[in-house]
Amino acid sequence: MNRYFATVARGLEPIAAKELECLGASEVGLDFTGVHFVGDLALMYRVNLWARTIFRVLVVLAEFPCPDAKRLYQEIQGIVWEHYLQPHHTLAVKATGGNHQLNHTHFTALQVKNAIIDRQQRHFGQRSSVDTQNPDILINVHINEDRCILSLDSSGTSLHRRGYRSVMGLAPLKETLAAALLELAEWKPTLPLLDPLCGSGTIPLEASLKALNIAPGLFRDRFGFERWLDFDRNLWEQLLKEAQHSQISALPAPIIGSDRNSDILNQARINAEQCGVAQMVKFTQTELSQLEAPADRGMIICNPPYGERLGNTEELGALYKLLGDVFKQRFKGWTAFILTGNKELGKRVGLKAARRIPVYNGAIPCTFLKYELY
Repeated sequence: MNRYFATVARGLEPIAAKELECLGASEVGLDFTGVHFVGDLALMYRVNLWARTIFRVLVVLAEFPCPDAKRLYQEIQGIVWEHYLQPHHTLAVKATGGNHQLNHTHFTALQVKNAIIDRQQRHFGQRSSVDTQNPDILINVHINEDRCILSLDSSGTSLHRRGYRSVMGLAPLKETLAAALLELAEWKPTLPLLDPLCGSGTIPLEASLKALNIAPGLFRDRFGFERWLDFDRNLWEQLLKEAQHSQISALPAPIIGSDRNSDILNQARINAEQCGVAQMVKFTQTELSQLEAPADRGMIICNPPYGERLGNTEELGALYKLLGDVFKQRFKGWTAFILTGNKELGKRVGLKAARRIPVYNGAIPCTFLKYELY
């Protein structure tokens, strides 16, 4: 069994932990922007393939005391890198955290890289090249006080980059956050879902992947672990086959995205094509003021603009007021959720929130507001 660490967005650790447990992880423990867990090789592959709310899966190689640069170099040199890395592999080192002696992440990463290639020179007479953009082996080193945790990044590029979203709107929601919002809202695929400000379609598309039991990793070209020396191709292909065979052919309930902007809706439709759900998810060009409920009950989840970059507060205030009016007048029997990073704009909705869930959108502290519409 191996020790793993899944990196996640701040505040979403409990959602990610629940997801990891459902995928078969054991000894699951929360940390700041991450979740520790234990499992075998198959679990690591499965989490990369299926996880909807995490960024990366790190495989913990070693943990050791690290008061200064000299001790860091010695500990890294003592690791049997020949099991993980050959001179023909490219490598990159990412450092996070620090302490009094190791307070510059670039220096820390350089120290780790030097220790590895010095060992390679002694062992092979040659060394790996550094490739910061697309390395074969991505090494993660995290310094916390006088401890160092050294890991291999099994994911490669962040798992939020599903591979289906070739075009995006002005302020796209990360796929991982969209998937987490669906969990926080406790949406079930048997309930109709509407995003009235869908942009390039991230919330409806993530909902469709969940409803159809489609593994988000199926759209990616490659994962980091596929270049590792111990890559088990037969096991991986078996897991891919299982994922493909577990897909559902039809949505249990409608999933709809609407927006006033036809160009942005075209982006959403292109992304739906890439997902293979274009015939199932419905995208409609509709002014918010003309929006009507497509069923007598369902759930609304939307992410209206709330930053200066996308419009001034007065204009946005009118948009939030219109949202509240439309919800109240036309969506009786529904539940609505609004993600906003501006408390004043949230007040302009004019409805009493049943719940206020703190969420981060990147570095922006936000609130996920729940409204029961009677």
